[in-house]
Amino acid sequence: MRDINAKIKTLRMATARATLRVRPETLAAIRERRVPKGDPLEISKAAAIMAAKNTSQILPYCHPVLVEHVDVQYELGADRIDVEVSVKVIHKTGVEMEALTAAAAAALNLYDMLKMLDDEMEIVGVRLVSKKGGKTDFRNVYARALRAGVLVMSDTVAAGKKEDKSGRLIAERLGELGLEVARYEIVPDDAETIVARLLAWSDEEQLDLVLTTGGTGLSPRDVTPEAMGRVIGREAPGIAEAARAFGQERTPYALLSRGRAGLRGGTLIVNLPGSSGGVRESLDALFPYLLHAFKIMRGGGHETK
Repeated sequence: MRDINAKIKTLRMATARATLRVRPETLAAIRERRVPKGDPLEISKAAAIMAAKNTSQILPYCHPVLVEHVDVQYELGADRIDVEVSVKVIHKTGVEMEALTAAAAAALNLYDMLKMLDDEMEIVGVRLVSKKGGKTDFRNVYARALRAGVLVMSDTVAAGKKEDKSGRLIAERLGELGLEVARYEIVPDDAETIVARLLAWSDEEQLDLVLTTGGTGLSPRDVTPEAMGRVIGREAPGIAEAARAFGQERTPYALLSRGRAGLRGGTLIVNLPGSSGGVRESLDALFPYLLHAFKIMRGGGHETK
């Protein structure tokens, strides 16, 4: 199985369709309730639901998911039965296979219940109709037009006593997302220096996004949140809360982070922890979803659901 630990939970939906070709007389028997084994549509609906809930027990690479909703719809044509199954869940992985397995199971159960009436039946297709909710749905078209800065706050790194890993990790991830890393700098844990850099990058350079790393804890030299209070005009608390919540599921020490996030003019500034592990988890929690902020900031509005 693939490691999905780095993913966040989102609403996932998938719809699949299976088609069973039958004789017109078979369809007439269904409509007139003359099938000896009972109502094949209702029983096949139950089969689809059971299959959706148990897909991981059939397909070895599927992760177990707590299926929250399964909808089964039928369309009876002149010589075919179309089964459409929709599956919904809030999870880290999609439910395409659950929908496909459910649609296939419904078609197979129809076949089983109708085979005594029709020896020419054929399952002619099982296909995915749609899926929604994965990370690709949240990729932002503005990413390649965004200029970013990475500010590393650390006395030891600034003094050359320690290698910077966290800042490089941030720059690499931003590059993968299509952002231009226009500024990268290492400064000591000094509030005046931090404020000066953030003001310059926001007011003078007008960067779109600034990610900082370090200085968010409880040690006497951790002054990043205080510096942020002197810079940002509009706080965005949900960003830091999301990063902490994601980290808390992996280490109990995440609750000690005091990182903040907010806007100064058109620049979004986000504090990340100083450790490379904390940075990696925060990036997993926030991207690419955070990039939607720039669509909103530029008057793009929200999608209606």
